[in-house]
Amino acid sequence: MRDCYKILGVPHTATVAEIRRAYHRKAKLLHPDITHAESDSFRELVQAYETLSDIKSRSLFDEAYAYRNYGQGARQAGSFNYRDWLLERDDDESRSKLIFFDLTHHCEDSAVQEFKRMNMTRPGFRLARWFTREDFMDYGFILAEELVLRQEYYDAVILLEQIIRMEYSFRYFKLFFPEVLSLARHILRNNIENSVSEELAIDAWERALDLQFGKKDDSFFLQKMADAYERIGDPRTAAICREESMRAAS
Repeated sequence: MRDCYKILGVPHTATVAEIRRAYHRKAKLLHPDITHAESDSFRELVQAYETLSDIKSRSLFDEAYAYRNYGQGARQAGSFNYRDWLLERDDDESRSKLIFFDLTHHCEDSAVQEFKRMNMTRPGFRLARWFTREDFMDYGFILAEELVLRQEYYDAVILLEQIIRMEYSFRYFKLFFPEVLSLARHILRNNIENSVSEELAIDAWERALDLQFGKKDDSFFLQKMADAYERIGDPRTAAICREESMRAAS
């Protein structure tokens, strides 16, 4: 097999986020739905991505190609430390850039915690404001996956909502958008309930109603909202949600 890194066009030190983004970009050009033909290049791209996106298979590949020590000593002692510079600043732009910097430099836990902190302490905080649409949608989706891995479901919904709305206004993910919708739908159907307060769960399901999942999903979300309103002692609103759920189902 050829060098997986060269196939994807990334350095041997590439992070998972960089590998994923490179795969998405190349796949858009080589996918059979675009070229209308079977492509050896596309199959090779998929194989390279599968190899490098899995920790164990990437480790074996690196060992076989003697890349284990690649890049050691590349940074000069005393050089400017961009992360330290960002850490010293507390404005929204710097903290947003810190989140994506950590996400792409093997500090995923720090990226997740900072994103949660900003959402909690800065009303109206929007990560998308400080990046190009492409950067936000690529790295934002990766951050959402990291949030899900850590069972931070509500924060993942907030982030995925922004990505989905962007996709509806300007198609970027295209072939991969079903993957984005599938992740959001799975969280909303299976993870939100009992993982956050009733109020936050209701907020998540209410947001979902505007994301064009379809009548069946809308009916499900409205029914969940009705159940939550019953539990918090608001039978009137619960009845309205049940009525809307039946209307959506029909």
